[in-house]
Amino acid sequence: MATTNDLKNGLVLNLDGELWAVVEFQHVKPGKGGAFVRTTLKNVLSGKVVDKTFNAGTKVETATVDKRTMQYLYADGEDYVFMDLETFDQITVPNATVGDAANYLLPEAEATVATHEGVPLYIELPTSVVLEVTYTEPGLQGDRSTGGNKPATVETGATVQVPLFVTTGEKIKVDTRDGRYLGRA
Repeated sequence: MATTNDLKNGLVLNLDGELWAVVEFQHVKPGKGGAFVRTTLKNVLSGKVVDKTFNAGTKVETATVDKRTMQYLYADGEDYVFMDLETFDQITVPNATVGDAANYLLPEAEATVATHEGVPLYIELPTSVVLEVTYTEPGLQGDRSTGGNKPATVETGATVQVPLFVTTGEKIKVDTRDGRYLGRA
């Protein structure tokens, strides 16, 4: 248990049996009336974002979220298997929990896996990864200075928009948050 005065970004609360991460909070002391805390909360499982206001000093239940660095081993059907780098325990993470991060997961890549009471909640990848382009159309000779983009398929099967000068076989750096091309690796 904690009070609303202890809130900070990233703290996970257990409200009505659901887990909510604090995205943003603000203590407000109006000229008239009692102080309160205005928060923006994100549902850890569904990703839904809501605004919630608490009276100052209200007790809220916090949830213990265990974040560990794990290594991605392999895909097992629809699920993904990760190994804890300290204990060498393996954990199976469902496809729905991995979500779009699967587009940037390579075997032996490290990721942070967050669990609550043994249940995987979400995974966090590094902000950028280096991937090899497995297929892209060749750029035309006169198109290099126009600054246009073309689709390229990377080794994980994801499609990334890249500049026209990128060719098949090159390694590129990709932002894992939005899938943007960041440059050659």
